[in-house]
Amino acid sequence: MLVAGEASGDALGAGLMGALQTLTGGAVRFSGVGGPQMEARGLASLFPMQELSLMGIMEVLLRVPQLMRRLREVEDHALASGPDAVVTIDSPGFNFRLARRLKPQKLNLIHYVAPTVWAWKAGRARKIAPLFDHLLTLLPFEPPYFEVEGLRSTFVGHPVIETGAGKGDGTAFRARHSLASATPLLCILPGSRRSESSRLLPPFGETARRLGAQVPGLTVVVPAVPHLEADIRAAVAAWKLPAIILPGNTEKYDAMAAANSAIAASGTVALELALARTPTVVAYKLHPLTWMLVRRMARSPYVHLVNILLKRPVVPELLQGNCTPERLTEAVLTLLNDPVARNRQRSAGAEALAALTPAAGSPSMAAAEAVLKVIDGRMPASTARAD
Repeated sequence: MLVAGEASGDALGAGLMGALQTLTGGAVRFSGVGGPQMEARGLASLFPMQELSLMGIMEVLLRVPQLMRRLREVEDHALASGPDAVVTIDSPGFNFRLARRLKPQKLNLIHYVAPTVWAWKAGRARKIAPLFDHLLTLLPFEPPYFEVEGLRSTFVGHPVIETGAGKGDGTAFRARHSLASATPLLCILPGSRRSESSRLLPPFGETARRLGAQVPGLTVVVPAVPHLEADIRAAVAAWKLPAIILPGNTEKYDAMAAANSAIAASGTVALELALARTPTVVAYKLHPLTWMLVRRMARSPYVHLVNILLKRPVVPELLQGNCTPERLTEAVLTLLNDPVARNRQRSAGAEALAALTPAAGSPSMAAAEAVLKVIDGRMPASTARAD
């Protein structure tokens, strides 16, 4: 049983499912909650995954009754189906509550994607450790934070390594969309959650308009996840710029390869851009109350993994009050006009991505091997105890 709650978790779940199918020769069945990528692998989701794709304190508070109903539904399904393992994927607000309910049932509980205790609220490691039998981490420095609390952990590598983001065909993309090689192309990625895109599309749009006035021939390309496509089309229409909307993920990596620069929401997509060697400005905005609480608890000065791993601000980060059209325009113009800045970011990205690669195999395969070891009893049991 797998439970994912957002687009990045859906991608992780699909990769894990494919690797488990390979390692078991197809002798595996799936149930739970997932999105289109997991459904393409054979999962019949209990309900639309987008219902769990919420970000920020206020956004969650407004949907508490519905979330609690879904939590009971997933719990009941787990108890009725008795899976060999329950793999919860990221979405800690929902999945940690689910694990707390399932723990007394003696199921094999595995969580995929460690909470960022190294960035804020280090004490969470002690609270989380008793909930799970094993933890799969994306970052090489994460296991010690949890193993010291008794939760066995395995670094499996970051899934961006196997996304294909570094294999996009920019030349073919420009040919398909009648873009000359000299046409400046800006890739805009406002996030996969509606709460993200609703806050980022306005400053991103004004930035695009300003850049259009300063960069002759500028064209924008905007990949759009299915549940946000209508919103994105409506927003982009008001920008009055040559624009290409890409439904789904079919051409996303080709667009990244073709782009001269990008503006992106902080998250997995920013790492995909690093793999694509696309110079990027990272931005993010939260509800003001959520932002105030996050900043008070934050232990890392950076949000982009390239900057975190290298411990220096290689990729510009414009967050909250700094996420303005003025600052975004200035940062993008620097990347468009300064080859030294572009090459510096590309080299740093390659260095950071090397640290996110598992010693052998792919991240999905490493995760699948760990899951099967837990099921087979070949993985040492967690020693964490609830207080």
